[in-house]
Amino acid sequence: MSWFVDPFTSNEFMQRALLAGVLVAVACAVVGTFVVLRGLAFIGDALAHGVLPGVAAALLLGWPGLIGALAGAIAMIAGVSVVTRHSRLSSDTAIGLLFVGMLALGVVMVSRSRTFTGDIVNILFGEVFGVAVADLWVQAAATAAVVVVALVCARPFLLLSFDPDQAEVSGFRASRYHHVMLGLIAVTVVVSFQTVGTLLVFGMLLAPAGTGALLAHRVGPMVAWATAIGVGSVYAGLLVSYHWDVAGGAAVVLCAVGTFFAVLAATGVRRAWPARPSARPARTVAAGGS
Repeated sequence: MSWFVDPFTSNEFMQRALLAGVLVAVACAVVGTFVVLRGLAFIGDALAHGVLPGVAAALLLGWPGLIGALAGAIAMIAGVSVVTRHSRLSSDTAIGLLFVGMLALGVVMVSRSRTFTGDIVNILFGEVFGVAVADLWVQAAATAAVVVVALVCARPFLLLSFDPDQAEVSGFRASRYHHVMLGLIAVTVVVSFQTVGTLLVFGMLLAPAGTGALLAHRVGPMVAWATAIGVGSVYAGLLVSYHWDVAGGAAVVLCAVGTFFAVLAATGVRRAWPARPSARPARTVAAGGS
């Protein structure tokens, strides 16, 4: 048991990493469920990468990276809205253009500075073992806000996931709640990048929620499964990182993705099992047969 417990009881940085990871897992489970249901994986990926120039600019100016990440996410969402409103391009095209443009801008900014040698690694892959107490308070407040907004907007979010027209008929403006959902995705990405990094936060948004979708058919149980799998992945990933000296954020996401494929294989076997005959059918003898 000491292998599983001692790293957290003997090291304060492991305790902070675990708490930060749990907060990220909860926020990603709530938001990721609606990302999976609505098919918003592309915008989630774009936001996860689009914050890079904002973070780079903030660090160059000596500001907290969180402020730059928030500015980058706002610029990404605003840019997509401008392109879709003032052109005949689809939202996917607008997201793709902004995604590539923001990522390229971030790379250019990083390449022009010699001070980003260590910072860029932390931005992309997180610094889960460097989380400070102040960061935990920010993550806790953001996670609480995400959960409260998701609870308040649960009905319109659910209607948008399956039938946007029904949401309009029920009195919910689809465009308004769509932007609220984008805001939740942005907040989740912004507060999670320090823990798991901009490249890996997308995995925490999708993998636990995708696993929850395999195990449940209602939103409530999906969120519960996603939360449990996310928290379990954080715990397992931190243990793997501590004992085998591998990157913490990457280990957490790898555990989450590995769980998804394990559950996918198990559910596939379970669905195929009833199709196999349980016993040999009895042979019938015709009444007049010899």
